[in-house]
Amino acid sequence: MKFNQAFIHTLREDPKEAAIVSHKLLLKASMILRLASGIYTYLPMGFRVIEKVNHIVSEEMNRVGAIRLLMPFVQPRELWEESGRWKEYGKELLRIKDRGDRDFAIGPTHEEIIVDIVRHFVKSYKDLPLTLYQIQTKFRDEIRPRFGLMRGREFIMKDAYSFGKDEKDLEKSFKDMFDAYCRILKRCGLKFRAVEADTGLIGGKGSLEFMVPSSIGEDEIICCNRCSYAANIEKAKSKVEISKARSEQNIEKVHTPKKKTVEEVSQFVGVKQEEIVKTLIYKGEKRTYAFLIRGCDELNPIKAKRAVEEIELQPLTEKELRDMGLHLGFLGPIGLKEKNIYVLGDNCIKDMEWCVIGANEKDFHLKGAKIERDFSVDMYTDLRKAKQGESCPVCNGELGIFRGIELGHVFKLGDKYSRKMNGYFLDEKGKKQYYIMGCYGIGIGRTAQAIVEMHHDEKGIIWPLTVAPYDVEIISLTDKDYANLLHDELEKENIEVLLDDRKESPGVKFADCDLIGIPIRIVLGKYLKQEKVEVSLRKDKEKKFLISKHEVVDFVKNLKQELIKEIENE
Repeated sequence: MKFNQAFIHTLREDPKEAAIVSHKLLLKASMILRLASGIYTYLPMGFRVIEKVNHIVSEEMNRVGAIRLLMPFVQPRELWEESGRWKEYGKELLRIKDRGDRDFAIGPTHEEIIVDIVRHFVKSYKDLPLTLYQIQTKFRDEIRPRFGLMRGREFIMKDAYSFGKDEKDLEKSFKDMFDAYCRILKRCGLKFRAVEADTGLIGGKGSLEFMVPSSIGEDEIICCNRCSYAANIEKAKSKVEISKARSEQNIEKVHTPKKKTVEEVSQFVGVKQEEIVKTLIYKGEKRTYAFLIRGCDELNPIKAKRAVEEIELQPLTEKELRDMGLHLGFLGPIGLKEKNIYVLGDNCIKDMEWCVIGANEKDFHLKGAKIERDFSVDMYTDLRKAKQGESCPVCNGELGIFRGIELGHVFKLGDKYSRKMNGYFLDEKGKKQYYIMGCYGIGIGRTAQAIVEMHHDEKGIIWPLTVAPYDVEIISLTDKDYANLLHDELEKENIEVLLDDRKESPGVKFADCDLIGIPIRIVLGKYLKQEKVEVSLRKDKEKKFLISKHEVVDFVKNLKQELIKEIENE
């Protein structure tokens, strides 16, 4: 392909809309173009990368026996009503009406559609297990789309769905997909870690996320320095030492004027922050809840929502609290049940001998309060955020924290969707059983941008050869005829070539070459007089090879194979 024919329009200035380096480089290198908030066009160079990632994904899906299909982008309300997610999914689900005033959704995911397909055809245990997948555009109406393809509203995703007879089938499908995802990300030149994760709006009984470590990652990951335990902060657990109080005390009302924060109360009353129990009051669709956690801890909102099975929780406003006779900054658990508030306590407060709590009266706290003597808790569960430096729940090692970019997510759905949508088969005894399902997603565009985030330098992108838009770029500074001949010879050997024979200065050509990041560079310049060409690698430009014109094709073929093996062995 000739540069002038490839629809490449690089930028010289950094785009103002880009906040992170990978987004900036994709825009500058003419890979993507913003159409609207969170919606991007894949320009020809960027689309070639997407196609390379798609090819790797398809190969690995086919390798584990998954069968490809393509499902509709527009989905009828009726199926979402069957699963119960029409209301449950929230504002991320883009709802539309057709000219007949019928309700549809633009698909953010396809669990409902795939169950409807399979229940039409799979009626016997003999047809199971089965895994179907697609690569298709999705739409989720994100509240804050940002970082280009990292958090877009419209995005390309590979989603696969497994159907089995029982848990044994699910475990095998889950392992097959887990292994396939590991191979996909490795072939894309990415370092990653699989971590335990919350199942979110997809649901199910367990899931793992594939995280690429990055300082710009939106997720915080807790990991052990001794064993393989790793989990998204939304899901992470830890072991903590619960300090025992000095001795049991009688409850005492303490005047704490304008002392609202844990830090202020701790200093004023003369207790440690872990001896304070703070009360956080939220409302959901079903009822109002009070969450009790130690003063030194932070409530994990995802754990809180899961504990009460609510889609959303909102903190009560100061006015709402006053209407209930409560005062912000002085909230406590005593008397909340009489106000029809359901009280949940974090596991860490369960064995506290006494604590300091709010008195539900302005400018007062209660010291020496005792659980069950002075107030009761309806339910104990894990509500707190795990912290760096705490002990691993598996091996007691020390927990660390890193930020990561989520690229893939695999779920054990069980019969969550098949039961609600009456998706069943007949077993060996002719008895009705619901499909046991798994679902497995990986973001294609996000993976491409994560590669850029991991592989770049101050001059531009450094594509791994497996996903690069082209294998080789020829920079022609002289002898156009030979440039065209070499281009054609390389293409005959199935080597993808971009030939820059523009009437531009060498500086412009080299700058664009660095920006675009094609792995192998051939320069046709001063050495042609000696019947030689200069070959170098984008990732290591200092390492240059002077190769005879007659041997350059074989040299590049071998170099390409070496680069592929290098990625596979990392």
